[in-house]
Amino acid sequence: MSGLPTLTRTPVSHYIDRMQKKTEPSVIDQEVTRLEEQTEILLAAIDRLMKENKSLRAQQESHATERAALIERNDMVRNRVEAIVTRLKSLESGI
Repeated sequence: MSGLPTLTRTPVSHYIDRMQKKTEPSVIDQEVTRLEEQTEILLAAIDRLMKENKSLRAQQESHATERAALIERNDMVRNRVEAIVTRLKSLESGI
């Protein structure tokens, strides 16, 4: 096969090769890193706020239950006081 020319391949830097090389972080890499950090901060804030919201809803439920019990107790006391006042008036008029 002496009639065929020999091919010589010169090394070419491919995209993958450039991506795998460890070089200074580019502006895009720095921006991606910054955005990742901000995302982590936001996710932590969301988690904290969800827990706080859950706690506040539980407190609100507890306060609503306590308020209902106090209203019921207040009504019972009011009825008893009104009954006492009525009896006192009847005793007073009977004297």
